[in-house]
Amino acid sequence: MGILKKLASQTAIYGLSSIFGRFLNYLLVPLYTYHFSPEEYGVVSEFYAYAGFFSVLLLCGFETGYFRFRDKGHTGRDVAYSTALIFVVLVNLGFFLGIALINTQLSAALNYADHPEYVLWFAVILTLDAVAAIPFARLRAENKAFRFAGIKLFEILVTVLLSLFFIAYCPKLYTESPASPLLYFYQPAIGLGYVFIANLSASALKFLLLAPQLTGLAWGFDRVVFGRLVRYSLPMAVVGFAGIINEMLDRSLLKYLLPYDAQTNMKMLGIYSACYKLSILMSLFIQAFRYAAEPFFFAYADKNDARKIYADVLKYFVVFCVSLFLLVTLFIDFFKYFVGDSYRAGLNVVPILLLANLCLGLYVNLSIWYKLTDRTLMGAGISIVGAFLTIALNVWWIPMFGYIGSAWATLACYAGMAIASYWLGQKYYPVAYDVRRVLGYIVLGIGLYFTREYAAIYSTLEPWLLSLGLMLVYFLTTALFESRLWIRR
Repeated sequence: MGILKKLASQTAIYGLSSIFGRFLNYLLVPLYTYHFSPEEYGVVSEFYAYAGFFSVLLLCGFETGYFRFRDKGHTGRDVAYSTALIFVVLVNLGFFLGIALINTQLSAALNYADHPEYVLWFAVILTLDAVAAIPFARLRAENKAFRFAGIKLFEILVTVLLSLFFIAYCPKLYTESPASPLLYFYQPAIGLGYVFIANLSASALKFLLLAPQLTGLAWGFDRVVFGRLVRYSLPMAVVGFAGIINEMLDRSLLKYLLPYDAQTNMKMLGIYSACYKLSILMSLFIQAFRYAAEPFFFAYADKNDARKIYADVLKYFVVFCVSLFLLVTLFIDFFKYFVGDSYRAGLNVVPILLLANLCLGLYVNLSIWYKLTDRTLMGAGISIVGAFLTIALNVWWIPMFGYIGSAWATLACYAGMAIASYWLGQKYYPVAYDVRRVLGYIVLGIGLYFTREYAAIYSTLEPWLLSLGLMLVYFLTTALFESRLWIRR
C-alpha cells in the first residue's frame, strides 16, 4: 500500500492545487453568467473550444514523449528536454506569425470581423501556454509538485482577480466615479474582450515564473532523440487531438447544427457550456490524477507487483469518482446557483456529463497498456474511432435533440473507448482488474441518483436530508465491501 500512498500524496498535491485553482476559476462561471447574456457567453465558449484543439496541435505530443525519453541519470544534460523545448518553441512561433498574417480574413470567416483582436489575443495565449507545457512536464518528472501547483495557482488567481476587476468592479466604478485613476486601463467598449485580456496577462506572468526551468541545462538539439520523440509523440498527439474532439467538438458544432437562428444557437451554446462547468469536480480530479499517475505508471512499470497496483488504482479511482458524481447530482439544488438563472434550463445534461467524465477517467487508467508497450499507434486508433463516433453522433443527435444530444454523444464515446481499451489491454498487457466491483460501484451510484429523483416526488423529507442519507448509504456500502477485502488479505 506504500506505493499507493505515494501516488495518492502526489495526486493530493496536484489535486488540492487543481481543486483550489479550479474553485477560483469556478468563480468565473457565476461572474460570466451573471454579467453576460447566454449569447455573449457562447462567444467565450466557442473560443475556448477552439483553444482545446490548438493546444494539442501546438504541443505535438512532446510532453508525453519527454516523459518517455528523458535522461534520468544526468539531470544536468537532459537532451530530450532541450530538444523537445526547441521544437515546440519553433512550431509556436510559426503558428503565431501565421495567425498574425491572416488575422483579418480569419476573423471574418469566424463571424468576428468587428473584433479581430479576439483572434490575435487568443493566438498569443495559445503560444505561451504551449511553450510552457514542456517546462511544466519537467517539474512533474522531477517530482516538484509544489512548484508546479504554485505556478498553476498563481496563473488562475491572476486570471480571476483581473476578471473581477475589469468585468465586475470597473463598470460599477465607471458609473459612480468616472474620473477615478483606477479606470486608466479600462475602456467600456472592450466589454467581453476583458475575458481574453485577463487570460493573456496570466499566461504571460506564468511564462516568466517558469524561467528557471529554461536554464541550468546543457542545451542542444539531438537529431536521434528528436526522431525518437517524433515517432513516439506524434501518435500521442493524434490521441490528444481525438480526445479534444471528444471533449470540445460539441461546443464547436452547436453553433452550426442547432436548428434555430444564429442568435438562439449562440444562446443554447452558452447555456450548455455553463452547465458543462457543473461537471468540473469530476474533470478536475481526473486532471489531477493524470498529472500524478502518468509519471507514476512509467516509473513503476518494472516492479513485480505493478499490474496488481494498477488494478487497485482503478478500483479506488472509481470509488472516488462515483462519490463525486453523487455529490453533484444529489445536491444539484445547491450547485445550480453557480450559474445565472437564465442558464439553468440546461441542468438536465449534468448527470450525463458527469458519467461521461467518469468513463473518461476509466479510459485514462485502462490506456496505460499501449503507453507501456510502445503501441501508441493502437492507442491513437482507439481515439480516432472515438472521435469519429463523437462527430457522427453529434451530427445526428444535435438537430434532433439539441444540446442534450451532445451530452449523450460524449457519454457514448467515452464509454466505448474505455471498453475498447480494456479489451485490447487484456490482450497486450493483461491486468486483473476487479471488473465486477468496479461496475458494481458505478451501478450503485446511478441507482442512488435515480432513487433520489423518484423519492423526492413522494418523500416528505427535506431534499438535502434525503440526499445526505443516500450519500451515507454509498459510503457505508463501499466501506463494508472494501474492509472485508482488506480483512481477507
